[in-house]
This record gives sequence, structure tokens and C-alpha cells, in this order.
Amino acid sequence: MTIDISQFFQVFFDEAEELLAEMERLLLAVDVDAPDAEDLNAIFRTAHSVKGGASTFGVTDMTEVTHILETLLDRIRKGEMALTSEHVDAFLAAKDILKMQLDGHRLGSTVDQDAVGDVRMMLQSLTQDVPVVALSPVAPAFNSPEAKVVDHSGGRRYRLELPVMVHREVTALGAELGLMGHVSITPLDKDRNAMVVTTHESLDDIIAICSFVLNPDDMVVTELPALSEKQARAEKAERSKVESELGYGFFDETELHPAQAGGGQGYGFFQPLDEIRANAKDGNDDANGYGFFQPVEQIRAAAGIVIEAPPAPTVAEEHEKKAAKKDEKGTPGAGAESSSIRVSIEKVDQLINLVGELVITQAMIEQRVDTLDPMAHERLLNSVSQLTRNTRDLQEAVMSIRMMPMDFVFSRFPRMVRDLAAKLGKKVDFITNGAATELDKGLIERIVDPLTHLVRNSIDHGIEMPDVRRAAGKSESGRLFLSASHQGGNIIIEVSDDGGGLNRERILAKAAQNGLPLADPENMKDADVWQLIFAPGFSTAETVTDVSGRGVGMDVVKRNITAMGGVVDIRSAKGFGTTISISLPLTLAILDGMSIRVGEEVYILPLGFVVESLQPVADDVKEISGKGRVIKVRGEYLPLVPLYQMFDITPRHTDPTQGIVVIIETDGRKAGLFVDDLVGQQQVVVKNLESNYRKVAGISGATILGDGGVSLILDVAALIRSSRQLSDEQIFS
Repeated sequence: MTIDISQFFQVFFDEAEELLAEMERLLLAVDVDAPDAEDLNAIFRTAHSVKGGASTFGVTDMTEVTHILETLLDRIRKGEMALTSEHVDAFLAAKDILKMQLDGHRLGSTVDQDAVGDVRMMLQSLTQDVPVVALSPVAPAFNSPEAKVVDHSGGRRYRLELPVMVHREVTALGAELGLMGHVSITPLDKDRNAMVVTTHESLDDIIAICSFVLNPDDMVVTELPALSEKQARAEKAERSKVESELGYGFFDETELHPAQAGGGQGYGFFQPLDEIRANAKDGNDDANGYGFFQPVEQIRAAAGIVIEAPPAPTVAEEHEKKAAKKDEKGTPGAGAESSSIRVSIEKVDQLINLVGELVITQAMIEQRVDTLDPMAHERLLNSVSQLTRNTRDLQEAVMSIRMMPMDFVFSRFPRMVRDLAAKLGKKVDFITNGAATELDKGLIERIVDPLTHLVRNSIDHGIEMPDVRRAAGKSESGRLFLSASHQGGNIIIEVSDDGGGLNRERILAKAAQNGLPLADPENMKDADVWQLIFAPGFSTAETVTDVSGRGVGMDVVKRNITAMGGVVDIRSAKGFGTTISISLPLTLAILDGMSIRVGEEVYILPLGFVVESLQPVADDVKEISGKGRVIKVRGEYLPLVPLYQMFDITPRHTDPTQGIVVIIETDGRKAGLFVDDLVGQQQVVVKNLESNYRKVAGISGATILGDGGVSLILDVAALIRSSRQLSDEQIFS
């Protein structure tokens, strides 16, 4: 039986990407002056796991980089070398190179080989006196003298009882474990094998390597007692004698390469992945045998060594001990079973679309049964009510699948903040809060770029240089906060800094220079002044750098957030800092809406923008020459937006006192929307109008009603912006 490991490539790519992200997180959090031993071990394990996976799948370029990286990390974690900031910088650079190589294999993107060479040279120079064995395309034998850097005698000894595996997998696993210590293989019954590994590495590292080719739960691990010095010498001597007599030859370089040996046995696990695949159809493993693996029991028997192994802890017991130890530190055990599965986003989207169709069908059924006699069809109506409740629960459960924690976004910024602060010569402490807050996946992907620009602006414009902060009585290190929290049906994301704050005078001067209309600059509210920075081409930077100063960005930030149905707000105090707040709906797939009627048309008004609805009296409606009509609501005059005029519809009422006015609010501005009637409130499935038809001004999407008709969803922000044009009888085109 052969297994085509190419089917597991995607799993390797996903796990390697997660390991690299974890490595970056650990490196950014490590205390250079007093590093925690567990953190250093965790960083080493990520590099070692990436190397193990890359070796298994024949990704030799990543193996070469991680080999040097692993050697350096091993020296540091063992206390043979002190961790410095130069090391952290080099490790982060190596992580970037590994990510680039990973993308090259997965996506076919270009890999900068010069950058790869530079990082390898940087890591080599940092190793100083650490001997780093260069890796060739053919992996060295796992216990050849040339590859041995550390003497593993005296290390801990583990016996691994493997499940049924093909010979090729056993030898490949032996080769990889051989990089960690001495390995011997003993055949058991029913095509099963046992390995004895003598190593100074941890059991977790051994299991991490094994997990690439087998399920660790199918393997029985016991720890053997250490050999005495006399027994170790006798075993070593007998091993050498047997190898010499039988001529296993896998210490001989010519035997490592079947092509050079004239097509010899070719045990295969020393070959590159393409050669292994080429030979995958050869089923002669059973006939060839292992050849060079002498069972350790026979070696000890010949040497006169007899050991009665006491009951040793199984791998489960070992994990329980480690988990208990980690629980004391508040971290989960390494042996915890995974509680998640990988599902492609296409399947999730398909499921959500089907649930959306189910919601529409349920609404149709509910509308049909509304006309039935409740007494004559009581059981049917009860069943429909139960269906409605179940559909709502199913819908909420499925929608939660698309919800992702904001940590998916926040985790991208520590590295960027660190690098940008170092580039600008500033000191910045980056603090996050609410990383577990969830947001729709579609919005998370679209919020990354706006947040990136806001964070860069805070570092470049907001936080001062250390000497300036010191002169102002502040700490040299500025503080940058990134937080997320739920508020009603929205999520609030804030980017705050304790820098110098916005300069009102400079903003007004720049606005005047750019020709922006300013009615009364001296009496403008601060909130209105801060909104000027969102004007296209607006920048108060005195010099243009590769970070900022070109006036491109803030207008795009606001436009993108508005397109997601969000609102941007700015609060700032000179000398104390600035806070930029973004309010977004939790999801764009389904929303609660108010059905309104104008003439014969029914529109959906998103409920999150509705403040109240009322029927005004004649005295509350005023006509302003050249400005259209306004409505007085509790002493405040609001622009009146007649929806029939916006969309050129023949209404039932043209007098506001005969219809209904819905007060809507967005971006801090209010308006009265004049409609004929309120139909009701319902949850609707949002359909993209632009992808199915074209973009329509004043409309954000469409939905299907219970009667099968299509209803358009209003764009509230566009309606309020258009209220200033109503005096000219202009409508959307």
C-alpha cells in the first residue's frame, strides 16, 4: 500500500502558516533582557515543526533556512548564547523569508533568492562558533558521523510502538527522528515496528515529528530506563561489530545515493521527494527489507546486556503530567484534542446562502398562512410558528460560523508597529483589548487596510519623538491602543494614542490652502474641524516620506468604512492624544429592517439607522427658501427628505401631515424621511444589487419578500447627503 502525500500539501501549508504566525507572536512578546525559558522552547518548537514538515514534504529551501534558524535557537534556549535584539530582528527576518518561500510553493509567487541568501548569511554570522551543517538536497543519514553535532549518549530513551505503516514511511520517520538523536528500529508482529530513540530533546518534539506521518493517538510511547555507562559502551561496540560484519553501508556516502551505486537497494528516505514519488509505485519494500537496521534487542543480547524495564508512563500519562504543569501557568495542555476543523470558505458561503433562501421560503409560508382561519387550522399555524422559531435559531447559528475574532486583524499589527517605530526613531507600547470580539469575515477582510492606515498615522503623526515627550513631561514610550467591543448591533473599533493630538490651527490653515469651503472657521466645532482631514488630498505633514505626507489615505479610509455601512468619529485633545472610532454592523449578510411603502413600492430601511417615526402637524413643517422643507422635532429642525421625489414615484400623499416621517440618523446627522406608510419590521437577507444588476445611487442592496417580490434596501447615508440637493428638484440618476 502506498500513500500519495501530495494530498496533504494544503494541510502542511496551513499548519506552517499558523506556526510562522505563532513564531512572530512569540518573538514580539519575548523579553530580551530576561527571556522566559518556556517562551524560548516554544519558539524553538515552532521552527522545529516547520522544518519537520518541510523535510517530510520535500520543501528543501525552507528546510535549509529552518536548519540554521533551529541551530541558533537551540544554542540560545540551552543558555549557551545570550538572546539579543539582533537575534530577534534576525529571527523575524527569517520568518518573513519562510513566509515568502511558503507562498512561493503554495501560490507560485516569486521568491527573492537574494533576500533568502542575505538572511541565511545573517543567521550564519550570528551563530559565531556554532557549527552549522549545510544541508544538501539529499538528507544525511540520521546517525552518520558527518551529521552528528551533539552526542546523545546519556539522553532520555523512548520506545515508540508504531501502528501498521508501510516501510517507506517507517524509514522516513526514522530519518527525521535521527536528526534528534540515536534511533534503532525493531520489527514487531503484523507489519508493526518499534523505535527506540535516545535523545536530549523533549517528548513533545518527538511527537510533533511523528504527527506528520501518523496519528499520535495510534502510537504507544514509553520511557525506558537509561543505560549504565558499561552497558552503553558494550552496546556501541557490538553495534559497530555487527555493522562491520554485515556491511550495512549506510555510513558509506556511496550507498546513500542509489544512482551513484549503480541502482543498489535505494532505501529511498535519503532521496528528494520527487524521487520518492517516482518510486512510490514500487512495491518491493517487503522483499528488500530494511537491511541496515539491526534490532536493538539482538545487539544487546550479543553484548550480554539484560534489562528488565519497569512499568513506564504511557504517552497519555506523560501528556497529563505536562498538561497539569502547564495548567499551573494558565496555559492549555499540549495533548489537548483539537476542537476545530478546517472548512473551505466556499462551503460556508454556500451554507449561508442556502439558509438565506430558507429564511425567504419560511417568510413566504408565514405570509400564506396569515389568511387562514386560526380555529380551523390551529395545528398548521402552530407548526408554522415552530418552523419560524427553528429557522431563526438555525439562521443565527449559521451566521455565527462567519463570525471571526478581531484577533485575526489585531495580530497583524505588533510587528508593523515595532518595525515602523524603529524606523521613525520612536518608542511605542502597543496595547490591544477585545481581540476576542467577533465580526463578520467579509468585514474583517475589508477593515484590515483602513486600520493599517490609521495605526500608521498614529505612529507617524500622533506619537511624538522621545525627546519631545520627555520635554512635555511624558514617558519616552508612547502608547498606542487598539480595541474592539460590541455596542448594540454594531462593533466599535477604536485606535487611540497618547500623542500630541490634532492641531486645530494647522488643519484650518491647510483646509483654506486647499480651497475647502469654510463658513466660519473661528466658530467651527472641533468635531467638524477634525472631519476636514478626510478630504481628498489633505495632509498636514511638512515633508513627504514613504510613510505619509502625500494626502492619500484618510479619504479612502472613510469611503471604505462608509461602504461597509460604518461611521468614523474623531475625538482629540491637544497634548493628550487622539481617538478614532469606527462603528460597523456585525454582518452584511442579514439585517433587521423596517418595511416602508411609497406609492406602490415597498422599501427596506435598516433598523439600525431608525430613531423614531411620527406623523407631524402642519405647524412643525416649514418651507425654507432655496433649502427645501424642514421638520421641527422637539425644538430641533431637521431636513425633510421626501422619498417619492428621490426616486420619481407617484405617492399616495404629498403632504407630510397625511403620511409618516421616519427620523433617521447616521454619521451624527439626522433627517426626516417622508413616506406613505409603515408596513412592518422583519429580518431580511441582503442580496448584492451591484453584482446582479448595477450600482444604484441611494440603494445599498436588495432582498426578496415573503410574497416573492423584490424590495430595495435604502442607503441611509446617501439619502441624508442628498437632502441638500432637494431644493433643485434633483433626483438620483
